[in-house]
Amino acid sequence: MEARIGQKSIGFNAEISQGAKENIGKLFRQAMPQDFVKYGLIPEFVGRVPVTVALDLLDEEALVRILTEPRNAIVKQYKKLFELDGVELDFEEEAIRVIAKRSLERKTGARGLRAVMESIMMDSMYKVPSDTQILKCIITKEAAEGGNMPTLISSEDNQPRKPISKRVPKKNSNEIA
Repeated sequence: MEARIGQKSIGFNAEISQGAKENIGKLFRQAMPQDFVKYGLIPEFVGRVPVTVALDLLDEEALVRILTEPRNAIVKQYKKLFELDGVELDFEEEAIRVIAKRSLERKTGARGLRAVMESIMMDSMYKVPSDTQILKCIITKEAAEGGNMPTLISSEDNQPRKPISKRVPKKNSNEIA
């Protein structure tokens, strides 16, 4: 598509372009059916699927919203996972932004958020269940950047923690799956 759309010139005074510096979504919006055929799709498929849609890249704010807002957001999943062990999990706002920035740097988008979260949370996920004195885990900006461990707050007395939530057994409806 760049070859079809781009302005080319030859000679001593020609401007030499440096690849695609512009937003890739802007380039995809200009896709034509012949671009798909040239890419390798068969013409019969391109003719039967006449609608093409271009998606924009996610920005940092969109990734932060994906981490926190949906009903099954990754942050909420980790909070629930720690809650099952009786530990409260908190994320600083700056830490969530750092996680989104790391996903942008890797150019993995929303799918890469879980990998970034797992790299930050891995040690805590193994340490918290085995240590009954830990009451709270705080993910700080430094922990999200990879410099420090998350802050673990332990109880002063030697009382083991109690689970925050109780499991509610699901009713069996005689379903196999």
